Amino acid sequence: MQKRTGKIIKRSLLGLLAVLVILVIIYWDLVLYGLRQGRGQLNIVWNARPVEEVMKDPAFPDSLKNKLVLIERVRKYAIDSLGLKDTKNYKTLYDQKGKEIMWVVMACEPFQFKAKEWDFPIVGSVPYKGFFNKERAIKLRDELDKEGWDTTIRNPGGWSTLGWFTDPILSKMLEREEGDLANLIIHEMAHATIFVKDSIDFNENLATFIGDRGAEQFLIATHGKDSKEYLTYIGEDSDFTKYSDHMLRGAEMLDSLYKTMKETDPADQKLALKKAAIQKIVLSLDTLSLTINKKPSERFKEHLPNNTYFMNMKRYQSKQEDFWTELRADFGGDLKAYIRYHKIKHPFL
Repeated sequence: MQKRTGKIIKRSLLGLLAVLVILVIIYWDLVLYGLRQGRGQLNIVWNARPVEEVMKDPAFPDSLKNKLVLIERVRKYAIDSLGLKDTKNYKTLYDQKGKEIMWVVMACEPFQFKAKEWDFPIVGSVPYKGFFNKERAIKLRDELDKEGWDTTIRNPGGWSTLGWFTDPILSKMLEREEGDLANLIIHEMAHATIFVKDSIDFNENLATFIGDRGAEQFLIATHGKDSKEYLTYIGEDSDFTKYSDHMLRGAEMLDSLYKTMKETDPADQKLALKKAAIQKIVLSLDTLSLTINKKPSERFKEHLPNNTYFMNMKRYQSKQEDFWTELRADFGGDLKAYIRYHKIKHPFL
């Protein structure tokens, strides 16, 4: 009986091993990508220094130590006053030595707002692919270019590993102004609190909303409504809202244009119409009444934005008015209650 049971267990284990080997072969590219990403993230985690250690380092500038103190205050506020999840994130510091360490590739159909997506375990479909190696990011971007996609590569200011790793403070974060830094930390903490599988647009829009409003409330609680810190943040936020609303309207205009195009239309004709429409959107940016950047079109003087830019704007900004309306109408402006509602409605992954 024992021999028979042993044979059954052995066969089951061999069968399981065979299945695992087959799966690794089928999904080798994904496995290899995951190993590389894990190694890159582990390198950052391994080489990050505890904040307590950095604070005792006499060679570390006092101005940057003040930013580390600020981040801990933001963390505490986000946990106690906003109800975001308490984790071990942002208690260590990784020195980027002035270099970028992450490159994110995005792609979109050239004549419709349909993003290319990559499928990953746990998080589901994602409309971007990150790399800790610049050359691999460029290689993927070039491959997608050849396939006819609109593409872009960007460097994220921060990212959340959703609990898979302990997220450190990145040294380039310390270059940010107080309001912007508070926004970034709260945004990423929101991801570690509420993240819905296969819903990147919802996740990014909600984290953006929580980051924006949370930073605003933090600055009021810390400095008051008449403070320079708060007024600077509100001015920049107002400018960006005008800018993003303009680009979202531009995306709607482009979407309408694309819907008039047929597959049989000459590609050169469609490209010319697309370029003219985007030029119009960019040039009309300068009609906005902004307080800081009086000529926002200048950022595109070398290269016009493509569909990935407009898709990314939609991904982070398209639902902001909906969230505002819901916050005021159903929660009386109580951001902590609103976050609690989403935590209950959308259990983490």
